[in-house]
Order: sequence, then C-alpha cells, then structure tokens
Amino acid sequence: MLASLDTPYADTRADALSFALGLPRLDALAVLAVPPARPGGPAVELRLLGASHQVFAGSFSETVACLPGDPRPVPGRMRANAGGWAYDFSAATEAHDGDGPFRRAVAELRDRLAGRADALTGTFPGSPYAITALALARDGEPYEPFVADEVRTPPAGPAAPPSAPWTGWQTWHAYPQTREIVMTRSRLVRAL
Repeated sequence: MLASLDTPYADTRADALSFALGLPRLDALAVLAVPPARPGGPAVELRLLGASHQVFAGSFSETVACLPGDPRPVPGRMRANAGGWAYDFSAATEAHDGDGPFRRAVAELRDRLAGRADALTGTFPGSPYAITALALARDGEPYEPFVADEVRTPPAGPAAPPSAPWTGWQTWHAYPQTREIVMTRSRLVRAL
C-alpha cells in the first residue's frame, strides 16, 4: 500500500533515529493491519509515524523513530525475549555517494514493494525520495541479520526451533538530505 502523507517530513538524519521496545501506540499517519501469516503467529500492525515507524505484533511493539527526549540509538544488533517470543533485530545504514545512486535505490525499493498487500510505503511532501517503508517477511525469504560495524548483542534466551511459529518484517527509512537509507530487519519466533 502506498500512502502519500500530508505532513512535514520529521526525520532529518539517520543518526537522529532512536529505538524502543514496548511503547504504546503512537499517533500514526498510516496503518496497515495484516492478519497472522502463519499458524500460531500474531496479527501484525505496520504503522507509519511522522517520525518513522512502529510495528505491533500481537502485544509486542518495536519503535524506530525520532523520539523526543529519547537518546537511545538504533542498535546494530539486538536480541531479547518478550512475552513468549524470541526477538532478533538488526539495522544497517547504506550511504550513497551521489543523488543518482540514492534515487535509484529508493526507486527500486518502491517498485519492489508496489502492490504488496503486506507492505506499507509512505512518501512525504517535498521529495519523492523521502520515504519510510515497512514490509512483512515472506515465506522462503531467508532471515539474515545485517552485518553492522557496531554489534550490541545482549544475552539471548534459548533458541526457538526452526519450525516454531514466527513473524518478521523489514523497514527502510530514506534520507535525501544525507543520501542515506536505514534498513532494519526484525523477527519474532515463538519460544516453545
């Protein structure tokens, strides 16, 4: 789903993003509710905020946004246990040397997500390349965390079996001013 957002572009730089788990629903500019994709998996709500994104999977929430007064940076990698789920998060920032390569990368992303019933892409006024996009992981897509320069991995709980119910999503935050794209991958696996 493509949403043309009627609000000023709030994010200014990739390094202004912060990360939080467990926040309540924040005011959203667009929401896409997706029923469980797999037996035993949670319903997922993809939410575009004026300051990036929020995802709810059942009662679990992940927020990557410019949050006022919240200096916690987006980790390169994080694992946690939450409400019977094993959570794995990774992020990377892709910097482009010029406007051309940046614009091509954003256009390819928009094209790749166009028409997907499980994806939400928001465009902000003033630049067709200022976008935030979220998409559920599809069956058959391997889940591979990004390799990040700085990896912060708190101790994780027991690994869930590969056949356990799971859901996952990816997000992209494009910053035309700095020609950066922040990419995140998240996965929740039911701990059996």
